[in-house]
Amino acid sequence: MGTHHSHKSIINRLQRAKGHLGSVIEMIENEEACLDVAQQLHAVSKALLNAKQVYINDHIEHCFDETLSASPKKLKASIQEFKEITKYLK
Repeated sequence: MGTHHSHKSIINRLQRAKGHLGSVIEMIENEEACLDVAQQLHAVSKALLNAKQVYINDHIEHCFDETLSASPKKLKASIQEFKEITKYLK
């Protein structure tokens, strides 16, 4: 399917989340306050969720145009892929 226009920004988001997750691990190792750790874990999970949603929505938008001009066999496969990928938006 190739690179979509949002891939660079998604990679940047994930790199930031990766660094942030490392900080959370250090917080736990340093036995920092539970509330502080929980808040940071929440921030990391929100960042990952947001990156996932942008990635999937971009895939659907990018690939939808290709699907419309596809052969009936490819169209059926693409529709099935759309159904499968949308379950990951939760």
